[in-house]
Formats: sequence, structure tokens, C-alpha cells
Amino acid sequence: MAGKPKLHYTKGRGKMESIRWLLAAAGVEFEEEFIETKEDLEKLRNDGVLLFQQVPMVEIDGMKMVQTRAILSYIAAKYNLYGKDLKERAWIDMYVEGTTDLMGMIMYLPFQPADTKEKNLALIIERATTRYFPVYEKALKDHGHDYLVGNKLSWADIHLLEAILMTEECKPDILSAFPLLQVSNHLISAWDGTYKPHCPVLKAN
Repeated sequence: MAGKPKLHYTKGRGKMESIRWLLAAAGVEFEEEFIETKEDLEKLRNDGVLLFQQVPMVEIDGMKMVQTRAILSYIAAKYNLYGKDLKERAWIDMYVEGTTDLMGMIMYLPFQPADTKEKNLALIIERATTRYFPVYEKALKDHGHDYLVGNKLSWADIHLLEAILMTEECKPDILSAFPLLQVSNHLISAWDGTYKPHCPVLKAN
């Protein structure tokens, strides 16, 4: 019997957080081995388990997987969160890439110079409300279901929910003009497991 997936990353959300979310949505228990020192990272590199010398890295099904997108795609496919056919996967990929772009902007906000942080925060809010959220709101309206693709929970929904919660940290009422996205927050309760954040929340301000 295969053991639990083991996640190797620092004690922070970063690029591993989307992997945690997807595993939790699939009801999969996992273990974490945090990288707390430079020596911890160097040991992984010296052991030859980091294909491109960087994390995140996930041990799953006898593999030591790296590259966030590859890990997420594998988990989504393994646990039936990646659509029923090639066309649905294409839509899931497009929606995921959109939320990835938005979350990338938020992820690096805490590391921006103090004198540009307010400007960058305003840009995130503007992009979220004029470029990204209108697309997902329209998709839910046109689709006529609670989910972005097909009639069941997919990777696209999980990624969108993560992005929504991240943007709400920037502006709590950011969904005020998007009623269907507000409703989509109920998807958390549809998970087979309870997701609990493993790391302190990175505040946007």
C-alpha cells in the first residue's frame, strides 16, 4: 500500500500551497518535511532528488516530483479533478493559468519595496476585478452549474477558491460585484476532508 504523499518545502505558503489545497480537496492526507535551513536544502540537492535543484518537491507514487505545474497536473489527473476529456482539460488549464497569474502577483507583494507596495496592491485589485474575476463570474453564469467545468469539482474550482481567499486578504469586499463567485465559496464544504492551513497567513499589507 502506498504511503502518504510527502511534501518538501519551507514553512510558508508559496508555491506549495496550491498543492496542499489540491490534495485536501481530493481528501488525501499528506505529510510535510519542512526545509528550515540552508543545510536542509543542500542535503536534498546533494542527494540528487531535486531535478532542477529547487523546491517544491513531492514524494508520491514512488516518484520525487518537482515543478509545481507538473505536480498539480499529476494530482488532478490521479484524483479525477482534471475533467472527463481533452476539451474539459483544456478549459481547466486555461482557468488555472488565469488564477495562477493573479496569485503570482499577490504572492510577491510582501517582498515588494515599501514605497511601491501600495501601488502594486492597487494593481492587484484592479486586475482581479476587471481582468480575472469577470471571466470566472461569466463562466459560472453561462455554464449554469456551480462548477467552472463540467458538473463536478475540478482543479479549476480549487485554484479559483484559493485565489479568491488570497484576494480577500488584500480587500475583504473584493467580491461585492461578483455574486456567483461569492456563492462558489460554499465549495469548501463539499470537500471530503477539512482543509486546515499549515502555515501562518502571509498578510498583503
